[in-house]
Amino acid sequence: MISPKMFEALTEQINEELYSSYLYLAMSAHCEAKSFKGFGAWLRVQFQEEQLHALKLMDHVLARGGQVTLRAIAAPPAEFGAPTQIFEAVLEHERHITGCVHKLHALAVAEKDVAAQVFMQWYVNEQVEQEANASEIVDKLKMVGDRLGSMLYLDKEYGKRGKKD
Repeated sequence: MISPKMFEALTEQINEELYSSYLYLAMSAHCEAKSFKGFGAWLRVQFQEEQLHALKLMDHVLARGGQVTLRAIAAPPAEFGAPTQIFEAVLEHERHITGCVHKLHALAVAEKDVAAQVFMQWYVNEQVEQEANASEIVDKLKMVGDRLGSMLYLDKEYGKRGKKD
């Protein structure tokens, strides 16, 4: 059985992950509207990953006897700026999610919930990867600066994410 505190925290994290998916879908639409189809495609894959993260949390709660109640998802912004600004926002958001995951893990320790501790370790590792990926894109976008040809090359390269060769 899951404790009420752990249940509430996991429910909140489900909402965080669903907001993340919604945010990345909005960012994807913004990129595609600005003809950055590759960055848009990368963000669509990110949208799908975030949905899977929410489902994984939901399945954990259900497996432990919890009743999942979905909450309203806040509307994301509609404008995001240039690709560098977008991916800086992605990195900032992933850092926020990392903080949420760390709090969840700490709560699992405080609640002596070994199952949640083990479960949350996957999210801890996932956030290391998420931040590293976003940081790499930000670094590369900053390297190319205003050079449109280089920006378009990165757009094309990152658009390959999730495609099978």
